Amino acid sequence: MMFNLHVPTRVLFGCGQLNQLHAQAMPGKKAMIIVSNGKSVKANGYLARTEEQLHQAGVETFLFDKIEANPLRATVTAGGHAASEGGADFLVALGGGSVLDASKGIAVVAANGGDVWDYITNGTGKGLPIAKEPLPIIAITTTAGTGSETDMGGVITNPETKEKTPIKAPQLFPRLAIVDPELMVSVPPHFTALQGFDALFHNIEGYIANKASLMSEMISLTAIEAIARYLPIAVKDGKNLKAREKVAFASYLGGIEMVVCSTVSEHSMEHSLSSFHQELPHGAGLIMLSEAYFTYFIEHHVCDGRFVRLAQALGMTDATEPMDFITALKHLQNECGVGDLKMSDYGITPDEFPQMAHIAKTAMAFLFTSDRIDLSEEDVVEIYQKAYK
Repeated sequence: MMFNLHVPTRVLFGCGQLNQLHAQAMPGKKAMIIVSNGKSVKANGYLARTEEQLHQAGVETFLFDKIEANPLRATVTAGGHAASEGGADFLVALGGGSVLDASKGIAVVAANGGDVWDYITNGTGKGLPIAKEPLPIIAITTTAGTGSETDMGGVITNPETKEKTPIKAPQLFPRLAIVDPELMVSVPPHFTALQGFDALFHNIEGYIANKASLMSEMISLTAIEAIARYLPIAVKDGKNLKAREKVAFASYLGGIEMVVCSTVSEHSMEHSLSSFHQELPHGAGLIMLSEAYFTYFIEHHVCDGRFVRLAQALGMTDATEPMDFITALKHLQNECGVGDLKMSDYGITPDEFPQMAHIAKTAMAFLFTSDRIDLSEEDVVEIYQKAYK
């Protein structure tokens, strides 16, 4: 029954909510808007609309548009210095999970100086205290995947050490989040699927974590059922706002799931994949690992009843065996066109697995403590090998 839930972020959820930004209490007078190094938020008009809303609220703005798909240590550090030098007193993160994640590190560096890795507490991070209050963040998500708009962490990659691990602190919850499904209709089908599966695995992992509670179970099952029903529709018809809204809600719940509970070592293992291969989308890595990863836990009978319930939540209402979950999961992946992803297509090679496993068990060791059984580095390598194709 025990749980600890603290999500202080105010959320405006629903179609058209970006239009209400100007009416909200602003945490300052000058904002640095953070976007990716791509073109989508500019080409689709989301940046111009956000700027207009902020200017209408009397806020001066300037732009930082350098965030990569997996945000890098140097870029996040540069963003922090840019915010400080530009005199920003708050940040507006406009984009997908990478932009939202990067904003957490930028907020810390802007207020405290130095390098973002100074404040990372895992792996080779220096673990320095965050002495000064980070800049406040307004998070406006344009994708449905990470739930980073309402959690207190942001994952950052250090290419020198091949570590991908979060900066995390209670001060990093965004002050305000806008989850507007209208901003997601422009996401292409393939990336809609990858992002949707990221949200799905946040909730699946939370359901099988050893920290699960009645609260986290309620959240995760609601999200899983929504994704199972509506993600295939959103993939096939990106303009279907009902489907976009349901998947966005599930993604938002996934962020809360990570606050009240935790993901498990599948996320640690994927972070190693994408820290070695910068262009690998996080959702793709999770999909490629999923069958081998969850089969390992099923074969060790760590929580048979939970896997049966997960299969039912995915739509297999007559499920009775734990492996029915794998069947249901593969069906959903195939329905969304992502059932045949291959590690080899992203340049991943088996000789990398031992080092990946070691880094997963060090830089992201804390998620292994949420597993119901202990995984050794050798176990991690075995799962990587079984997932490889």
